[in-house]
Order: sequence, then structure tokens, then C-alpha cells
Amino acid sequence: MTDASAVLPSPRYRLVIFDWDGTLMDSEARIVDCLQAASLAVGMGELPAHAARDIIGLGLPEAMARLFPGASAAQCEALVEAYKQHFVAVDTTPLDFFPGVENGIERLRAHPEQLLAVATGKSRRGLDRMFQAHDCGDWFHASRTADMTLSKPHPLMLEELLAELNVEAHEALMVGDTEYDLEMARALGMHSVGVTYGVHSVPRLEACAPQRIVSHFDELMEWLGAVR
Repeated sequence: MTDASAVLPSPRYRLVIFDWDGTLMDSEARIVDCLQAASLAVGMGELPAHAARDIIGLGLPEAMARLFPGASAAQCEALVEAYKQHFVAVDTTPLDFFPGVENGIERLRAHPEQLLAVATGKSRRGLDRMFQAHDCGDWFHASRTADMTLSKPHPLMLEELLAELNVEAHEALMVGDTEYDLEMARALGMHSVGVTYGVHSVPRLEACAPQRIVSHFDELMEWLGAVR
């Protein structure tokens, strides 16, 4: 059999950094359900689904502060804990990768020199839980979560990934479904790609000046040169 790396062009970028929720994992419904449940559990009333969708990608404390601007610190902490409890122990909404993700990542990994990473608003514990549940932790050379560093759209998590993997910003690509992802990259002069199957609209993604906007993971892989 021919080595897969021998039939693929060289990687377009040394490092490809992926957002998790809404980019790799189809988790929008579960996140929205859990945010709404947390709001009710803490006595904050009904939370509109569109508001819950809009903050996907932020760290939980930052998300709660934006969703409930009049909430006290104690209420925000209670909202975070209620969300976590509901997400782990109560909600059973399935969590699956978007179509094309598993095959696409496999194709990228066929190149020994291709580096892959995750930059997510999830917690370290939450991301590790996903890695274990889907047996995919070894897909990535590094990862950063919102509780390890600053939440998106601050670019610190990208800066830390670049430093850890010894990659310059111009050698890396950020892939995400929200303006928070793309704004991180733009702050560093890093290229980005927006995906339309997540939570933010095409106009919001376009406003962040990505190199490309794609509607399917396979389209991203074709652009990166990792076609079937």
C-alpha cells in the first residue's frame, strides 16, 4: 500500500488550530438546552435560544456575565455550576462530530509534519471528557481551554499554542464558527477560516476578514489539500 503522506501535497499551514463546539463537534443543541436549564435552576427566568447560541465559544464565566449582565458574582458562579451539572449528569442530547471531521482529521494526520491543536471555550475538564468519550485526544499536539488562559476573543490561547509548538503566526490557521475565533486570529495577524454550519452568521464571519468561509468540513479539507 502507498503511504498516505506520499500522495498528498505538503500542508498549507504547519499548524491548524480548531475550535471545538460548532466547528468539530455538533454540540449546539446540548449547550443551548443546558444554558436554558441553568437559567431556570438559578431563578433567572427563561433564556431565549438565540441568546444562548450567540455566546457559544466563550468561557462559561464570560458567557454568563454577557447573558445576565445584572447578575451578581454569586449568581454567575451558581449559573456556571448549574450548567456543568446539567451538561454532565442530566442532558442526554447526543454529541457527534460534524460530517467529514473524522475523515478530514485523519487525512491531515497522514502528514508527520502537520501540527493540529484545539482552542476552545470549554474547560480543561470538559475537553478532556470529550477526548476520552470520542477517543480523539491523540489527534492533537496541543490544546488550550478557557479556564487555562483568557477566554476568547482575547488571543492569549493562540499565543500560548504558538509558543508551545514553536510556530509563527503566519504559519498557522485558526478554524472556527464564531467571530470570537476569527477575531483571536486577526489580532495576531493569523489566517483564519470560518465555517457556516456553526452558530454565527456569514455576515458576522465575513466581518472578521477570514481567508475563506466554508459550508462543510470536506470543503475545508479540499482547500487545505487534504482531499480524499
